[in-house]
Amino acid sequence: MVTVKAPGKLYIAGEYAVLEQNCPAILVAVNEFVRVSISKSKSTSGLIYSKQYSQDSIHWVRKGNKMVIDNRDNPFEYILSAIKFTEQYCLEQGIDLSVYDLHVNSDLDSADGKKYGLGSSAAVTVATVKAILQYYNVDASNDLIYKLSAISHYTVQGNGSAGDIAASVYGGWLAYQTFDKNWLTNELKHQSLSTILNEAWPGLKIHLLTPPTGMELLIGWSQKPASTSQLVDKTNAKKESIKHQYEDFLEKSRQCVLKMIEGFSSSNIDLIKQQIRVNRTILKKFASLNHIAIEIPKLTKLIDIAEKFNGAAKTSGAGNGDCGIVIADSSTDISELKNLWRKNGILPLNFKVHSLTH
Repeated sequence: MVTVKAPGKLYIAGEYAVLEQNCPAILVAVNEFVRVSISKSKSTSGLIYSKQYSQDSIHWVRKGNKMVIDNRDNPFEYILSAIKFTEQYCLEQGIDLSVYDLHVNSDLDSADGKKYGLGSSAAVTVATVKAILQYYNVDASNDLIYKLSAISHYTVQGNGSAGDIAASVYGGWLAYQTFDKNWLTNELKHQSLSTILNEAWPGLKIHLLTPPTGMELLIGWSQKPASTSQLVDKTNAKKESIKHQYEDFLEKSRQCVLKMIEGFSSSNIDLIKQQIRVNRTILKKFASLNHIAIEIPKLTKLIDIAEKFNGAAKTSGAGNGDCGIVIADSSTDISELKNLWRKNGILPLNFKVHSLTH
């Protein structure tokens, strides 16, 4: 039996803008994992099993008179896509395929099955790709795992930056810029999978960051799950009608994240904290332009409490629920901050940063 794991992620800065070319974001991998075990089947049929995913609800929309199922929040879709593309790659390497059982176990949801917003669909995609490659004894670099996972995930989701895939593959703190989606879509139509995996992907940048000594990351959960893909759909639909304001948002986000990256390079916690606050303001303006709720009242409360204790805080990811993050340092009374969170129905999550060296 082969067992592998892939960590969850949190966005620190650059959300929504990261969907576009040349707009960096900062993410971090956390020490909560999706584990995938794979073993040769004892019969002619294979099994894909997960106790967490067995009761998943589904979204659907009406298109004319047709009911169309939205499978983007169904983890099994990502598992099946990861199997399809990884096995296609194995076939192109001349590997004989066999029948196996796949068992998935996830820490990325709460005990009652609610999502924390840690990128479970990305982590399960990465873990599945890694497990299958190991099962077939394919020696794979992180770059290969990232590209296979990004293709598998993007094929199901149809939007997104694959930043969460990068965090699950490379671990630690990282600066990320997405690839050219049109280029990838075109390549998938005209090139073999092996060719695409060996190519340099236009626009893609993944750079590991070293956090300053004394900087702490705090995570608070709003206890309200959110759907990233549906929020991204809403903002994508409005892009053309607010073209000038959207371009202004992209440039402001880009400059903010670049300054934050500079804060990591120069070990300047104050600069990082300052840009966290700037990014919060940029995202709030973006939300009002798009008539979406990124910072719901529970997340505003989380941020206000953090600021009382000299922590720089903002929403993480698409918002509208899930988590908020705080950059804290020696001037932050962390235990009092967490106590006040609890009194206000905000759950502190005691996750740590997961680096591949751990």
